[in-house]
Amino acid sequence: MGSSVSHAAAPPPPPPPPPAAVGLAVALPPKQDEKAEPKNVDWLNLPCPVPFEEIQREALMSLKPELFEGLKFDFTKGLNQRFSLSHSIFMGSMEVPSQSSDTFKVPTAHYEFGANFLDPKLMLVGRVLTDGRLNARVKCDLTDNLTLKINAQLTNEPHFSQGMFNFDYKGTDYRTQFQIGNNAFYGANYIQSISPHLSLGTEIFWLGHQRKSGIGFAARYNTDKICRLRGKLDSNGVVAAFLEERLNMGVNFILSAEVDHRKKDYKFGFGLTVGEHNRETKSSTSRWRGKEMSTKFHVN
Repeated sequence: MGSSVSHAAAPPPPPPPPPAAVGLAVALPPKQDEKAEPKNVDWLNLPCPVPFEEIQREALMSLKPELFEGLKFDFTKGLNQRFSLSHSIFMGSMEVPSQSSDTFKVPTAHYEFGANFLDPKLMLVGRVLTDGRLNARVKCDLTDNLTLKINAQLTNEPHFSQGMFNFDYKGTDYRTQFQIGNNAFYGANYIQSISPHLSLGTEIFWLGHQRKSGIGFAARYNTDKICRLRGKLDSNGVVAAFLEERLNMGVNFILSAEVDHRKKDYKFGFGLTVGEHNRETKSSTSRWRGKEMSTKFHVN
């Protein structure tokens, strides 16, 4: 008789855990090993681009934010689904332009009363300030593709009142606009979708009162990764660009720059936005709900 002993191989040790993410690695999305297959592009059915003036508005929001010094109180109340009232009080200082490098500030204060009427095909917006200024804006959809916009500003000072008529036409993959204003102002712009992510546009204008003219070009690029690249070049040699990329849910990385060689003015900024936030929509697309109330209070 004999005895046999069997020896089983010991199981391999478990692999070490991956190192913990540090810093921005927590916000960065994980890498994907397999690349998504490219989608077939229907070049005859490209999306309609944003209006040309929207690119300028996005650049101004990035490079020239609405900064103030003092106290500001805004109150808005919706009376029903279409009509709302707003109140705004500002007390602070305002910079006065001067030829020297010193900054001069003067104290100022004003109250603003506003009324808004918003309808799917008609928008009426009015603002009245204590210094006598009156701002009015009208947006009316004449057809599904043709829109009329009227902007007016009336002041007590002579030759400072302004008025503008805009005729916007929306095509399947392009937009065009024609402008007529006081002081013999005429302008036109056109923007075309080149690809599902890229759109190119141009604009021209003539100001007969000052005998000035100009031409500008713009480009807007966005990807499926929620990355937006905006740029603008005008006839004065000013180049502006803005990049916003969504790294992960609630995390956005921002780069902005503006170069003006003639005035030797250079601006550069970068930022990181953490957390979801609701952006203010334009008044032309805002929809008021019954008994809606919002209040903003700022102190610097």
